[in-house]
Amino acid sequence: MPIDLRSDTVTKPTPAMRAAMAAAEVGDDERDGDPTMGRLEERVAALLGKEAALFFPSGVMANQAAVWIHAPRGTEVLADVDAHIVHSEIAGIAALSGAQLLPVTPSGLVMSADDVRRSFRPDSRYYPAPSLVCVENTHNGAGGVVTDVAELREIRKVAAEHGVPLHMDGARLWNASIATGIALSEIAECAETVMVAFSKGLGAPVGAALAGTRAAIDIAWTARKLFGGAMRQSGMLAAAVLYALDHHLDRLAEDHHNARTLARTIDGAGGATVVFPDTNIVMVDLPDTMSAAELAAVARREGVWVSEWTPTRIRMVTHLDISQTDTEHAGSVIRTALERTKGR
Repeated sequence: MPIDLRSDTVTKPTPAMRAAMAAAEVGDDERDGDPTMGRLEERVAALLGKEAALFFPSGVMANQAAVWIHAPRGTEVLADVDAHIVHSEIAGIAALSGAQLLPVTPSGLVMSADDVRRSFRPDSRYYPAPSLVCVENTHNGAGGVVTDVAELREIRKVAAEHGVPLHMDGARLWNASIATGIALSEIAECAETVMVAFSKGLGAPVGAALAGTRAAIDIAWTARKLFGGAMRQSGMLAAAVLYALDHHLDRLAEDHHNARTLARTIDGAGGATVVFPDTNIVMVDLPDTMSAAELAAVARREGVWVSEWTPTRIRMVTHLDISQTDTEHAGSVIRTALERTKGR
């Protein structure tokens, strides 16, 4: 079996998770409510300290529903220039909500309150009105970086000064909480709405949730229906997540440890530099002697799969299906491949 480090989305349900799915009590979630899904949504809302939560088939749909709630047509949404919602959601903000993005260029790895403050346009009838600020925590494109809670509070304060809410793309918020020891609810308190994904570090096969006020989640239900994401006997999916919350949440610390092992093994090999990981994502900037495509091909022949993030950067993500032994072997393969480029 290959050591697949392309993403934590490649995880497969464990036998125990499959058993929980098979035994789930189900109902028609859209018509009468699915009892297992109801339990999951209540639990996620409680974990995030919000009034309500709603299950979505994907994090992208949940993010887009949040924008649909907050951003009227013809308004502007501020987000980190390298955020997932900017690069990887197929212009959904424009297509689905009729709003536009205003990318914020961060002064560091991720945007700060000062970065957001200077990005707001002056009040003018000629400019689109701002409607929403989006943050991503952890930040995928920056290498799984955690935004400090104090900074998140300052970003929310800046948004409030301009009369707009804050939405948090917390696809890997679980990782941020485990890495910092800060409760999910304390981090989520910084935003009006929060999205969390279940199909990454938690290892569930499908799904995400959006949490916020009951009024916001009522609107989100309509957005989910409009976007084609109505749920039926979704309790089987909910059962997988409930199992993951019981058994896979605390073990995210193992993924973080494995990511640090990868980083230490690879950093400096053949002139490569590593963005040292806060969580489970390892970004490696390559020397001029080897492209990302070349390194990915060499590693794949050795049974290690990595992502080509840019022509000069690879990404590796540790997860439930990657052991410490796998990590050590993968690191050795990548380091050897890089060392062989010396003098070319």
